Amino acid sequence: MSEVVVQESLKNAIIDVIKTIFDPEIPVNIYDLGLIYEINVFPDNAVEIVMTLTSPSCPAAGILPGEVEQKAKAVGGVKDVTIELVFDPPWNQEMMSEEAKLELGFL
Repeated sequence: MSEVVVQESLKNAIIDVIKTIFDPEIPVNIYDLGLIYEINVFPDNAVEIVMTLTSPSCPAAGILPGEVEQKAKAVGGVKDVTIELVFDPPWNQEMMSEEAKLELGFL
């Protein structure tokens, strides 16, 4: 398999596990909420995930980044995971997937 195919496969597997993580206050997974800004898989299978929270004072601030890191590291083939927590751009409801908007009654 080519390196690009392997990286894309790892990225898809990471997205799948991230979709099992839910914000404790909102019944939608954090991927569909739009809290994951980037997932970068490098040639050495190290992964960088750029994410945010619904607000800087989110009660899950101490939990969610660690859970994302732990679950991403458990994906077969992933060498290492770095989480970058950012608040720029700030999260807003427009970042949610259509499914999340439907689930929460925004559509």
